[in-house]
Amino acid sequence: MASRPHPDRRAVLRGSLAASAALALPAGLGAAPALALSGRPRAGWGVQTGDVTTDSGLVWVRSDRPARMIVETSATESFRTTRRWHGPLLGADTDFTGTTRLRGLPPGEQIHYRVLLADPDDPRRTGEPVTGTFRTASVRRRDGVRFVWSGDLAGQGWGINPELGGYRIYDAMAAVDPDFFLCSGDNVYADGPITGTVALPDGRIWRNVTTEEKAKVAETLAEFRGNFRYNLLDENLRAFNARVPSIVQWDDHEVTNNWYPGEILGDSRYTEKSVDVLAARARRAFSEYFPVSTLRRPGGRVHRVQRHGPLLDVFVLDMRTHRNANSPGDQATDREGILGREQLEWLKRELSRSRAVWKVIASDMPLGLVVPDTGDGEPNIEAVAQGDPGVPLGRELQIAELLRFVKHRRITGTVWLTADVHHTSAQHYQPSRAAFTDFEPFWEFVSGPLNAGAFPAVALDGTFGPERVFVKAPTRANVSPAEGYQFFGEVDIDGDSAELTVRLREQDGTVLFTKVLRPGLVGQ
Repeated sequence: MASRPHPDRRAVLRGSLAASAALALPAGLGAAPALALSGRPRAGWGVQTGDVTTDSGLVWVRSDRPARMIVETSATESFRTTRRWHGPLLGADTDFTGTTRLRGLPPGEQIHYRVLLADPDDPRRTGEPVTGTFRTASVRRRDGVRFVWSGDLAGQGWGINPELGGYRIYDAMAAVDPDFFLCSGDNVYADGPITGTVALPDGRIWRNVTTEEKAKVAETLAEFRGNFRYNLLDENLRAFNARVPSIVQWDDHEVTNNWYPGEILGDSRYTEKSVDVLAARARRAFSEYFPVSTLRRPGGRVHRVQRHGPLLDVFVLDMRTHRNANSPGDQATDREGILGREQLEWLKRELSRSRAVWKVIASDMPLGLVVPDTGDGEPNIEAVAQGDPGVPLGRELQIAELLRFVKHRRITGTVWLTADVHHTSAQHYQPSRAAFTDFEPFWEFVSGPLNAGAFPAVALDGTFGPERVFVKAPTRANVSPAEGYQFFGEVDIDGDSAELTVRLREQDGTVLFTKVLRPGLVGQ
């Protein structure tokens, strides 16, 4: 990566973020926030930034009581000269969360910020400021871009284990010094209760931090909110949020396993059987606990394009909200598919408009990996590939349409990134190996989980000719994070050559696999 004219993010944070990383767990856990403390408002859940561009970004905070959100920014961590932004009034209607959009920021610069929470009745009474920093996207190609991605947090009953240091993988991701973090979905497991202890195969005991909302599957809005709050109890995650902005998408476990619109649950753990009702509550909690720009607009949506200067556009997909029902996937026509017709047309339109050297397609599910859905006893398909290596059928038809479009419009630099399957791998898709051949070669990289059960590699479907070039996965299901198999990926775009390097890493940062891609090609 080309050298940058500004100090390394790690250096500038050592002093200013020490207090933020060392915050105690919020008082009154499980109690109504307004009753938790007396005195001045407190932001014990840390700060986050999201959807950062060349000149803007969203700052998030949660208060312990009603408060006015105020953000101050500065070019230096001393905050000698500041610019003030007046944010919203935080109240019970948003679970005391809120965001403030910062506009008119200088491109390619380190932005230091602090969030103040003011008493609504006396603006002079403010709580202790909570600090963070982020770097705006550069308009200069030579500055390069570096980011990390992964997904799947606190799944299969593996929550915050203080004896193992909590979510340690966030420290390893921060050490890469990324410009942002792309979270590929399953930010929470609303359908996965967390108990105090879990017996491990070798006789050891896994010990979880527990909360009332994580004791059962989430059904009410309060329970969904509690699931998102749970992860913020981890100080590694709070420190990471304060120094690395995020681009967040969702998948199934923010609601319930393998869900699709219109589904009626047969799961006896649920009293609310309508997935549409559950999804609406989950979506509201998701929008309250993450700084996602498009969800704050009328008719807000998860899918969006995040432009990161001349080198990179990130196309964030939503493979949940608009999908059709899970089925065997053998139908010869499938108009809605996994994206829905409107989102597919949006994606084609935005890809054709993009002038970025690289176009990362952030997919919350893989393309050629067979992900089954046997929850109701039927051999249904949860993702795209349905196991038949022949011509496209079911949801594969929509992906075939997209790949054909990319080829015939000669759209260069597309790379697919995903998580979901709880192992890490690299797949190369090649027409000469495929049943459907009207596309150009491309790469798909898989990472995760962050802190969840690890699972064996799933089968490949030959329709689009994937070859698994690299994989690391356990040989048995639901391997705990205590045994490893936790992964994240890194993407590094060089500012001079514009080459894109993908590194698949373990939770301690060890590089497992590296692939360098050349710019300016329709297929690789």
